[in-house]
Amino acid sequence: MISNQRTIVIVEDDPDTAEMFAEMIRLMGHSVFQVYRGAQAIGLIAEVKPATIIMDWKMSDISGLEVMQHIRRDAKLAKIPIIMVSAKNLPSDIELALNSGASIYLTKPVGYKDLENAIQKVLAT
Repeated sequence: MISNQRTIVIVEDDPDTAEMFAEMIRLMGHSVFQVYRGAQAIGLIAEVKPATIIMDWKMSDISGLEVMQHIRRDAKLAKIPIIMVSAKNLPSDIELALNSGASIYLTKPVGYKDLENAIQKVLAT
């Protein structure tokens, strides 16, 4: 039997939110890594090379936007789909994230179905 399980990295500075996303993703049948700081995320993503990344915009050290831009500049990582999640909901913020390399932008709070649909969409490409 072929497994559809994929590895997903969550980059989220709020541990409760990260765990909520992780639990949702585990329910979808995927494996999860969680990291709480942008600088840590860069190293973990390079090591794990996940199927997709769930990226918060606002973090305590470097922003998710900066992490995403770093990933997009690395030829070995550039093709990994990134789902940006943020409370920032201005059209200009969403446009900036998408133009900076986000595959999908979700506005917090994010429900199970929205996250599942986003993950299915990026994994299908």
